[in-house]
Amino acid sequence: MRLVTRDEELEIIEKVRSGDTDAFGELVAEHQNRVFSLALRMVGNEEDAHDLAQEAFIRAYTSLAGFRGDSKFSVWLYRLTSNICIDFLRSRSRRQTVSLTYDSDEAEGGEMEIPDDRFSPEAGLDRAELRGAVRRGLDALSPEFRSILLLREIDGLSYAEIGEALQLEEGTVKSRIFRARKKLTEFLVRDGNIPDGLASQGRKGGVDT
Repeated sequence: MRLVTRDEELEIIEKVRSGDTDAFGELVAEHQNRVFSLALRMVGNEEDAHDLAQEAFIRAYTSLAGFRGDSKFSVWLYRLTSNICIDFLRSRSRRQTVSLTYDSDEAEGGEMEIPDDRFSPEAGLDRAELRGAVRRGLDALSPEFRSILLLREIDGLSYAEIGEALQLEEGTVKSRIFRARKKLTEFLVRDGNIPDGLASQGRKGGVDT
């Protein structure tokens, strides 16, 4: 399926603003999977994620006049989705989580990927334990730290895009990601589910904002 270009997306947005409500369905079709995926990773429940994704699109539609086009529509939409999910988590006091890829805080450092349970049955138990440890570690993070990690590690947004999405300075984004990774690593160290090499990196101090 061909992805909609940014220029095409802006044309669709102008159609919606001009009263073509059906055109908004094109934006929904383009972004619904990633919005649902972000919501699911934030709240950990499919039914809630569907409701929150729907709410995000409704809010996007009603707020479309406020979209200036300075950033990608997807970044603006992620911000709406992330804020909706954070509000939901706060109101329900829920901290359900999912796995993610963990990158070391050093640019030249290694990478530890949380593996998929579908492979080697012999290793399945260990992988399940590691995934569970990551879930518990994310459970211990604030919704803000969780959302910023998911935007970086799962959705692959740049520091600048995350800053636009969350209305933060790029330096603050880097600092929060560093601190969130450090907190997660420290949890995994205590839980006994992280290699020694990454454990030593996780004990390094962060940069405060």
